[in-house]
Amino acid sequence: MSDFLKSKIELYALIVIFVVCSIWVLDIRSLVPPDEGRYAEMAREMFVTGDWITTRLNGIKYFEKPPLHMWMSAVAYALFGIGEWQARLWNGVCGIMGVLLVGYTGRKLFGGRVGFYAASILASMLFWTGASQFNTLDIGVAATLTISLCSLLIAQQDHVTASERRNWMLVCWAGLALSLLSKGLIGVVLPAAVMGLYWIVSGDRAVLRRLHFIQGCALFLAIAVPWFIVVAIKNPEQPHFFFINEHWNRFFLKEHHREGPWYYFLVLIIPATIPWLPLLPIGLIRAGKRIQAQFQPKLLLLIWIVFILFFFSYSKSKLPGYMLPVFPALALLAGIVLEGASRVILRLPAVCLLTWGIAGMVGLSMIGKLGLTSRDAALLHSSMPLLVIAFSVCIVAGSTGWYFAERNRGSVVVLVVAVAAWAFTQLSMAAYQPFGREQSGIDIAMAIKPEVTETTQVYSVGTYEQSMTFYLGHTVIPVAYTDELSFGLKQEPERGIANLEQFYERWRQGIARGLPQFAIIRVEFYEEMMMQGLPMQVRASNDRVVAVSGTNQPFFDFQFLEQ
Repeated sequence: MSDFLKSKIELYALIVIFVVCSIWVLDIRSLVPPDEGRYAEMAREMFVTGDWITTRLNGIKYFEKPPLHMWMSAVAYALFGIGEWQARLWNGVCGIMGVLLVGYTGRKLFGGRVGFYAASILASMLFWTGASQFNTLDIGVAATLTISLCSLLIAQQDHVTASERRNWMLVCWAGLALSLLSKGLIGVVLPAAVMGLYWIVSGDRAVLRRLHFIQGCALFLAIAVPWFIVVAIKNPEQPHFFFINEHWNRFFLKEHHREGPWYYFLVLIIPATIPWLPLLPIGLIRAGKRIQAQFQPKLLLLIWIVFILFFFSYSKSKLPGYMLPVFPALALLAGIVLEGASRVILRLPAVCLLTWGIAGMVGLSMIGKLGLTSRDAALLHSSMPLLVIAFSVCIVAGSTGWYFAERNRGSVVVLVVAVAAWAFTQLSMAAYQPFGREQSGIDIAMAIKPEVTETTQVYSVGTYEQSMTFYLGHTVIPVAYTDELSFGLKQEPERGIANLEQFYERWRQGIARGLPQFAIIRVEFYEEMMMQGLPMQVRASNDRVVAVSGTNQPFFDFQFLEQ
């Protein structure tokens, strides 16, 4: 298959190493709020309560997303216990699954070398690698859409048998159902629109008859619909909130405050695809050329990329993770470019990686001019060794890749650059850990967790610390705070406290009764409570919040107030 992999054993060894390393790195960082903590906590509550239908955050109804991610994380908790890597395990599995699917599809459609190239490229793209280690929903929907894309590509080949086409199309329909359960209607809207555009542009009018629509729809409905029915029966308010507020309003209105310019994703794709960016324009241009066959796989990949980028560029809600579904298609087109590539093209990824490494080292040398606070400077100083190693890896691998490109050793170039780019992403994410640990609030949670029992009242005043709740292993009572909990609190107002006056009364009642209680208080609110003489004792603090416990004597932390 390649000029250095002499047997399947060597290829399988590479796959095993990739899988093991991808799982191992899941446990080297704290859960960074808000997303990582939010979805880890939702799954924890699902696992602890045994309610796999009504999704909740902090014990409050939370219907912004479908349940697949939480289901899979809860399964991970059941199998391996509750923890950070278990919370990220589904993301890691999705990232690995996407890489292997792209490699298999590339081999089936374009040959073994393209499959190896495409898998290596996707496994080392900056955003795909990072998203595979970060606990959000984006990699889940990207991976399930990849199931649909890859199975569709395989099923629609001209030479497949009728049974093969049927089976692969059923896999495609199952992928669509899982995409719907991953993040909602985009899991259906995007593939349907792409197929419609392909039908118009390609002239392949028979493609609709090859989709096995009746069997596929039956399978799709059997997988996707039951949860939506049951959750709506138990929570009649869910359908309107989920389909109108979280789909229609998010796409067309600016109320989620995530808008960006039309070129938002076009700019992001530059760092997102490092170090393979130079190959992408070539792949996109070549994808428009027709081949002598009824089915045009490269054209389908091109439409997939262009439409998804256009769709999210038009949306009023933009986040970096939304573009993840285009990366598998980009990797396949880039893999095709590399097959039989000239020395000039082989040099491009190596040059890109080398340039990235040099630019990074220059940037690190100028950090002292940023005027950081003493705290941020100290945290960055602890991260600096890993960042230096990360950019050094890019420089060394870029130079090595150039060397092998000059000798036309394409597979060696791809492997060296891919391993280095993957390592760079992991080292960079590990370097963020000092900041991530601070943001997660794990130290504050650990300061009070030994004293928190199932019946202990824990309040969260003026804030909701997403990751801290997970580390505490205990829901909190929000005080004078709604934000993303607002919909659930409207349904169950008894789960929160509307204002500070009510909180003061509850707090003093708890003290009078000698009940153990704690509060996580936003710094500004804490200063006001000190002025009120509220009985409390500081247990831990950071620059955002103060954790206090109840005491029967007024406590004033003048040193904290001066800070």
